[in-house]
Amino acid sequence: MPKGFEWIVILVVVLVIFGPKNLPKLGKSLGSTVKNLREGMSSDDKTEEEPEESAEDREIRELEEKLAEAKKKKESGEDEGPISE
Repeated sequence: MPKGFEWIVILVVVLVIFGPKNLPKLGKSLGSTVKNLREGMSSDDKTEEEPEESAEDREIRELEEKLAEAKKKKESGEDEGPISE
């Protein structure tokens, strides 16, 4: 790992190579690269940890879909069933 004087030499070399005008762009692109890398690594963990849909959740979703279908039928006049608003 570089120590005090070595960091100064590295910074001077980077400044000479890229110039003072391009250093902010270089820092921004390096920061966004690191951010994207971290997000990519953490998204792998999230996909593995997501729980499966429980039986209750699945049943609720199916009932909501059936209710929505029944409302559509009633609005179109196809069904005169017991569902009321």
